[in-house]
Amino acid sequence: MPVVVAGFLGVVALLVAAVCLGEPRLSPAAALRALTDADHPAYVALTQARLPRAVLGLLAGAALGLSGLLLQDVLRNEVAGPELLGVSAGAAVVTATVVVLGLAVPLAALPYLALLGALVAGALVLAAIGGTRDPAHVVLVGAAVAAACSGLVVAVVGLGTEGNVVVLFRYLLGSLGARGWAHVEVVAPWVLVATVVAVVLRRRVAALALGDEVATGLGVPVVRTRLLALLVAAVLAAAVASVCGPIAYVALLAPHVARRLVGSTGTGRVLLPTLLVGAALLMAADLVARLVLYPVEVPVGVATTLVGVPALLWALRR
Repeated sequence: MPVVVAGFLGVVALLVAAVCLGEPRLSPAAALRALTDADHPAYVALTQARLPRAVLGLLAGAALGLSGLLLQDVLRNEVAGPELLGVSAGAAVVTATVVVLGLAVPLAALPYLALLGALVAGALVLAAIGGTRDPAHVVLVGAAVAAACSGLVVAVVGLGTEGNVVVLFRYLLGSLGARGWAHVEVVAPWVLVATVVAVVLRRRVAALALGDEVATGLGVPVVRTRLLALLVAAVLAAAVASVCGPIAYVALLAPHVARRLVGSTGTGRVLLPTLLVGAALLMAADLVARLVLYPVEVPVGVATTLVGVPALLWALRR
């Protein structure tokens, strides 16, 4: 598929750019030499900062894109996403509480706690919207829950020290800064397992996107499939939020871009392109956030929001 090949090449190009750009700025050949030579002056910067950050951006972007695709298809709402259903914000509240209060929780356990917060917030939104699929209603309810969660994050951070301003930015806007291989190791298993489950569910999710009656006629267990797909979407968003914060709008945009590129709305055909588009969107946004005001770094959530808000308004207008 040409779209998949182009997406893969784009992700590879962004990965190379993420490793090469910054201070020091290196050519691809020089970066390759630095990565393979432990005595090279740039070896530590590349292997312990730039490369894990780029890999984390790839994983997080792919996870958010897939989360958005599942939510949009099973809820049959084109503006559904973890940031608009309060899922990411709920995960951020729990994670920020653990970090700011210095609770003795291992890094590997954070996604479990983040998932709990994500499920609670998502359940509140789903209960409030009821059976409606009106995009404006979903956005309003989701925005209210997300705002409440953001207020809780501010309150929690206020209990900490002045040095927790960085934590505030991380859990309100999302950031890939100061992340290493330990964070990649936390996110990677969750993304891998959830992606495999999503691939297995793709045909059932595609049937749900056609309507409950059609899905039932095709022999799809509607309630069980919807709950499982929503759980997978929440797991993906919570895993990302546990180490990166609530990065907004990647999950909303990636499925739409992938559908337009593929020329299809079928879940099975769009799934892999959505993973690639999500990864590319977040990696590109992180490059902009890291370099546009260098040496000052902008939270990546700011870059994704500047693109995502106009896209959301356009989608609502449609």
